[in-house]
Amino acid sequence: MAWQVIHLADVAPTPWKNGGGTTRELVAWPDAEQWVWRLSVAEVAQSGPFSRFDGVQRWFAVLGGAGVALTHNGVWHALTVDSAPFCFDGGLPTACDLINGATQDLNLMIRVAGIGAELGVADVADQARASGTMARVRGSATIVSSVFQNTTKVVAAYALSTGAAARFNDENMPILPQSLVWRSVAAHDVVQIVAEDALLIEIEVAHHFAGSSTQVRPAPAATDSQSPL
Repeated sequence: MAWQVIHLADVAPTPWKNGGGTTRELVAWPDAEQWVWRLSVAEVAQSGPFSRFDGVQRWFAVLGGAGVALTHNGVWHALTVDSAPFCFDGGLPTACDLINGATQDLNLMIRVAGIGAELGVADVADQARASGTMARVRGSATIVSSVFQNTTKVVAAYALSTGAAARFNDENMPILPQSLVWRSVAAHDVVQIVAEDALLIEIEVAHHFAGSSTQVRPAPAATDSQSPL
């Protein structure tokens, strides 16, 4: 698989139902309706609650603006462009308060419980169980991939305003500002990201089947009026 490239400017924004902002979906795998992992950029214009996603691990990183204060399960967290990405349980109550005006944020959602577990579907309860990490890169970071049996691993990088460079084994790949690149990697592949300011994402999807069904079921709907931020 070659690098997949998505430029933020090429993705149309989707307004939230509550009018509090917009979301640009950069990638959803395997598709937008039945995703196991999803990356998006949100423009947050006003404070409000996050949508609830049971069985989903979420990562949140501020890209621009003064930042936000997230109150997650009763605990307050201040996040700015200098903060490490924040990981939290998408099924627990989370409120977002703007610190000083609108912000732009990168959001990663990963279905960690198995795509059918929260739906009570036994034959797909262990299908496409995923895990992931997100980290800021200000300098360079190198990944030497280890991939287990029945597992797909993805490496992605999002460049902020200054752009970045990716190296996959012996292949060099420039990353334009406000762009995402991602690809699947195999065991022993080496990925290096060099950037003044970028976000590096690793995702592992374990394909275990508890029964004969191989269908990936749709994600549950959000439970409030906020778009899936």
